Parts: sequence; C-alpha cells; structure tokens
Amino acid sequence: MNSYKRQIAMLLLATLAVVSIFATYLFSSYQARKDLRQSGERQLQMIALDLEAVLERHETLPYTLSYLPQVAQVLAHPENQDGIRALNQDLQTIQQQAKIAAIYLMDAQGNTIAASNWDQPQSYIGQNFSFRPYFQDVMQRRNGAGHFYAIGNTTNIPGYFISQPVFASPGQRGSSEPVGVLAVKISLHEFEKAWRSSEDPIALSDRHGVVFLSNREVWQYRSLRPLDAEVQRDIQATLQYSGKTIHAISALSKKEQNGYGEYLTRPIGRLGWQLMLFPDEAKVNTAGLESAAIALLLLLVLATIAAAWDQRQQRLQERIVAQQALQQAAAQLEQRIAQRTRDLTQANADWEAQFCKLQQTEQVLRSTQNEMVQTGKLAMLGQMAAGITHELNQPLTAIRAFADNADVYLQRGKLEQVSANLHHISSASERMGIIIAQLKGFARKSGDQLRAVNVTQSVHAAVALLQNDLHRLGLQLELHLPESLQVLGDNIRLEQVIVNLLRNAMDAVEQQPRLWIEIRVSEQAGQVWIQISDSGAGLPDAVIAHLFEPFFTTKPSGQGLGLGLAISSSIVQAMNGTLQAENRAAGGACFTVRLPLLNAASGQDRKETE
Repeated sequence: MNSYKRQIAMLLLATLAVVSIFATYLFSSYQARKDLRQSGERQLQMIALDLEAVLERHETLPYTLSYLPQVAQVLAHPENQDGIRALNQDLQTIQQQAKIAAIYLMDAQGNTIAASNWDQPQSYIGQNFSFRPYFQDVMQRRNGAGHFYAIGNTTNIPGYFISQPVFASPGQRGSSEPVGVLAVKISLHEFEKAWRSSEDPIALSDRHGVVFLSNREVWQYRSLRPLDAEVQRDIQATLQYSGKTIHAISALSKKEQNGYGEYLTRPIGRLGWQLMLFPDEAKVNTAGLESAAIALLLLLVLATIAAAWDQRQQRLQERIVAQQALQQAAAQLEQRIAQRTRDLTQANADWEAQFCKLQQTEQVLRSTQNEMVQTGKLAMLGQMAAGITHELNQPLTAIRAFADNADVYLQRGKLEQVSANLHHISSASERMGIIIAQLKGFARKSGDQLRAVNVTQSVHAAVALLQNDLHRLGLQLELHLPESLQVLGDNIRLEQVIVNLLRNAMDAVEQQPRLWIEIRVSEQAGQVWIQISDSGAGLPDAVIAHLFEPFFTTKPSGQGLGLGLAISSSIVQAMNGTLQAENRAAGGACFTVRLPLLNAASGQDRKETE
C-alpha cells in the first residue's frame, strides 16, 4: 500500500514538474519575442532615419542646379562645345563635393548632353534615357521632381535617381514645356555595407515588393511574393533592374532562404518603399529553452535533495536488514568457497589425467605414422622385388661365366685374359653392391630430425630403384632437373614419396599407346616444385576429391591397399609442404609436391631422356 501511494505521489510530482517547465518555456519565449520586436523596432527606426536623411539631403540639389544659367544656355545652344565642357567640369565639381554618384543634363528628347562623368569610360553623354520614369514624369507634369530607383543602364551600378525639369528661363517654370531634365544619381551602397554587420537580415523593397537592397546578397532582385505578368512587363519596359526576370525569394533553396520569415517593416521615401527587418526567431526558442533548462536544473536540484533525504531514511531501515543478510551471505559464501575449492581440485586432477592421456595418444600416433611409412616402403619393396631379382641375376650369371673362363685361361697360362675376367667380375660385384645399398637405404627407418636434402639427388635415387621396371616397359622418362635445389626434410622419406608417385604414373600409362612420364623440378615463389606428369587417362573429378584419403584406391582388388598417396601426403605435410593432383590440358595427370626452399644455387636446367 505504501509503495502504491509512493508511486502516485511521484507521478503527480513529475507531472507538476513537466507543466512548470513548459509554462516557463512559453513565458520566456513570449517575453523574448516581445523584447526582440522592441529591439528590432528601435534598430529599424534608426536605419530608416539614416536612409531618409540621405534621400532628403539631396532632394533639392537637382532643383537648385536647374536654375543655373549655363544649364539653360547649353540646352539652347547644344552646338556650343565650350559651354558643354564648362558645364561638365562644373557638374563634376559639384558631384565630388556633394559625394553623389552622378549629375547629368538631358534635352527634351532624353539625350544626355552634359554629365559629371564626362571623362569616364562609362560616360552618360550621348545616352538616351527617355524610357526612364524619372524623365517621363518630369516632362509630363512640367513641374515637380521625379524619383526612381534602378540599375544604371550604362554603368550597371544601381542608384536612386532624382530629377527636375529645366526651363528656358526661371519665369517660365510650370507655364511652358520643359526644355530639358537635370538628374542626380545617389548610391545607396554604403547602407548595404553597413547592414552586413547586422546578424538579422535587412531588406529594402520597392512598391512591387522587389528587394533591391539587402545584407543578404542572394535576396537582391527577388520579390517577397510571385509577381504577375503585368508587373513583370512594367519592370522590363523601364529596364529598372537591367532586364532581370524577377523570381520570388521562396524559389531559393532552404539554405539560401535562411532567416526569411516574419518581419518588421517601415515605409521609406516617396516611391512606396518598405524597409524590413527579419528578427531571428531562433533567439526566441533559445531564450525559452534556456529558461526551461534553468527551471529543469532547479527542479532537479530540489528532486536530488528530496531523493537524498528519502534515501537516507530508507538506508537507515535497510541497514538492519543488510546486516542480517550480510551474516547469512557470509555463511553461504564460505560454503560456496569450500565447494568451489573442491570442484577446482577435482577439475585440475581430471585435466592432468586427460593431459597424460593426450601425451600417450600423441606418442602412439607418431609411432603409428612411422610404422605406416615403413610399411609403405616395405610394400613398395615387395613390388620392386621381381625387378630387383632380375637386376641381381644378370651380374651373378656374368660373375659365374667370368669365373669359369678365368679358371680355363689360368690353366692355359693366359694371364691377360684372366686379369680381364677378374676386372669384369669386380665391376659386376660393384653394380650389385650399389643396388643392394639403395635397397638397404630405402628400407631402413628414417630419423625424426629434418636436414638439408638435395632434391635432384633424391629424384635420381628414386629413379634408380625403378630402373629395371622402366626398361621393362620401354617407357620414355624425361627429367628436367636443376643443378641444386635444397629443402628441409628427410631424404629417405622424400625418395619414398617420389617412388610412390612414379610407380602410380607407371601404372597409369602401362595400357596407353604412348608410354611417357616427365619429372620436372623448379623453383617458384620461394618453393621447390616437384611435378610428375604422365600420358595416362587422367583422374575423374570424383576421384580427385578422395585421392589422398586412406584405403581409397582405383586399382582392382588385390593390387593395392590405398595407403600410398595418403602416406605420401602425410610425409609432405610433415616437411611443411603440400601434395596436389590435377589433370593436364594435353591429357594425363600431374602430381605436384611443393616444399619450402632452403637455398638455391644458380645452375642451368638440363634435360635427360631415359
């Protein structure tokens, strides 16, 4: 029951906290928006006063200049070049002193006949501005000033134009047709530069809502809203913005529209201009979030204090229970430690026994592997027995014949023939000794230590053991052997592998039209490759997958146990090498032994044919 009441109280407090934080956010946002608008209004008022002061400061300048006698004289006698030059210099002096963009005089047709920029590359002299509203308004009303803002048609520089009519004499003002128009151009570029220091966007738009001055460059010559076709045609006709097609600011990308939204506005000047300030709404949200964060922090502090007091009360109650539980846990821990100690002791004993068994098993496996290798060699010796017997019978028969002949020659006293026969007997005995030494070396067990093995010598020794069978089959054996390539291994076991692979190749080609076997030894990528290729029928794909498995054989029953390739693969792996089989593109199979190269001596590859 107490727990339920506690949960209800916590829920009510959390709800109250959320409502308080939200109310703080709303109030702070409202106050910040109010302060932001007041600050914006003050800033906008200051900017508007500065702008109107500049516009009004030069309002009377064209009116005053229109009363200059030389102005009327130049309009009356446009062919007088001396008068035009004098007026140009006067206008230039006044323009520099007044710090305005330009002063220029147009005749009744809008042709400029004198200008303050007479000596500039983009001079107004000779230009016709009759299409400008500030010219048309003055000529139609006959009195009063004309006003217009546009991009200069000659200089391509925007400015504010103020114009006044010029009459033949001062007394004719308003009662007769003007003989010309005098205009001044005022640059507002300094305002644009000053506005760039403001973080908030500031813009000045014309009566159509086209922004022509702003501290956001991408907003210039874009409208606050889409313009209809008639307004677009009016802007194009007066070349107000140098023929630009006016698009709305809303057509810009989100990034370029940044800051565009609600704004404060004030009317400016005589042409229906609007000065706009776009307050940064993010400041309102920031102020609200900051106040909400402060409220949240205060609530968290109060909650922390309350929670600390509550936890202290709980800890006092829990301390007694914890002491009792601690005593009970200590007793249970002692029991568990004792039980875990017994379990670990038994586990260590079990691991020791298993390790001893593994060592014994490893010794049995090593012994079994050596016995398998020896059995394979003895089986190979059995296969070679018939050929070796024939090989030994030949020198034995020769020894008997030479001995009988030597006895006859000795009785006859032909000592030279006796000496020759004894020499033949010695050669035949030496031949038998070599064959028997090769058999004894092949049959004896190998040691466990690896040593440097000359691969070429091992190949020759293996071929010598099968020499009789090679001659009996009439087989063509090609040897491609370098002078010296060494690997780390056992020469007896390497000879056993080569004899086994060579014997398999002889069995594969025995029933083929072409009896051909090739043994090629080469060095590739830091390895010694021993490749034994034959002209047999090749290996089926299903056979290659199981070729090196024990007791797998493709020979008829009684002609093999299927251990030769398995033993050979095991021997090669023990020498850190690999044994692979594949079919040749030209037909037949190829067995490749790859062993790590120990060293290599430069030598010319030689080809032997037996």
